[in-house]
Amino acid sequence: MAQKPKRPDIRFKGFSDDWEQCKLGECFDERLERSAEGELISVTINEGIKKFSDLGRHDNSSEDKSNYKRVEAGDIAYNSMRMWQGASGYSQYSGILSPAYTVAIPKEDIDSLFFSYVFKKPQMIHTFQIRSQGITSDTWNLKFPAFSEIETMLPKIEEQAQIGSFFSTLDNLITLHQRKYEKLQNIKKSCLEKMFPKAGSNVPELRFNGFSDAWEQCKLGEILDVHSGRDYKHLQEGPIPVYGTGGYMLSVSEALSYSENAIGIGRKGTIDKPYILKAPFWTVDTLFYAIPQEKYDLYFLFDIFQNIDWKKKDESTGVPSLSKTAINDIEVLVTDLEEQKQIGTFFRNLDQLITLHQRKYEKLQNIKKSCLEKMFV
Repeated sequence: MAQKPKRPDIRFKGFSDDWEQCKLGECFDERLERSAEGELISVTINEGIKKFSDLGRHDNSSEDKSNYKRVEAGDIAYNSMRMWQGASGYSQYSGILSPAYTVAIPKEDIDSLFFSYVFKKPQMIHTFQIRSQGITSDTWNLKFPAFSEIETMLPKIEEQAQIGSFFSTLDNLITLHQRKYEKLQNIKKSCLEKMFPKAGSNVPELRFNGFSDAWEQCKLGEILDVHSGRDYKHLQEGPIPVYGTGGYMLSVSEALSYSENAIGIGRKGTIDKPYILKAPFWTVDTLFYAIPQEKYDLYFLFDIFQNIDWKKKDESTGVPSLSKTAINDIEVLVTDLEEQKQIGTFFRNLDQLITLHQRKYEKLQNIKKSCLEKMFV
């Protein structure tokens, strides 16, 4: 059997010693103090330890809390029945939590922030699962005695502290971009509501300066041409992207549209996720492509598509389906080309910002995943 490595693949400068094997019981004691007084705290699977108030929860119950467990800042707390799903975390707060949780106090020369990330490693979560007691996943339970017997590898306290601080900073960056992404999504949703006329009105609530005319009603079939996608299997491999309802699929030798950009909208399956198709492209037979007529801006019409409740246009009793007739008959309000362009450009820039933060968030998540694999033994 190959000897288990004693050093991680990636380390901070100044550290070269082997990591040492130990049991979690050598690193933590169980906190057994009980209290009914203090901030209510919960342990979540995705967000670690949070105050009830941060989770939008409030204690409206009159239950006896005298058996609740005390937790102090710097402790590790975990849900005994959900440890195998990653429900653990480092506590930044002092407070109380349900007796269903276990609280672990770090011993001397133990950095609990470091261990909070050790406990998120896929290999460790798997260990928690196999060490949990119970017949089914609904009854699996990892009490402190079983937890304390689990073995891990441990560097000196200085290296622990650097690793813990690194991952904490990384988490803060991930949270920052996640919140920016969510905030921009909410801004976009609000702008889509306010920059297009509501039912019963022919002017929007918000407009760019210089525009005051009423918008005109028409049908989609009067302002764009809806085309059907086709099978691509007879084509050779090439540079032209093929798209379906889920996005890019592969590339082929010919295009259905060589120079005109379009809006992709599902004919069958996913019918409520329109997206921009940049020419040249090919679409499969489950994806329509709609090309704007002259004097209509592609991105403005794309914004209109995002305001339509496509699921209400579903013509099937099984797999969701749209027809050209259903699309063409939808009544919408449109403005002159100059205002269309300003609105289209505004939302295009907003979409680019949203995509930027989404990609940064996803990239940081991947960096964290890789570091969890390479910075621990």
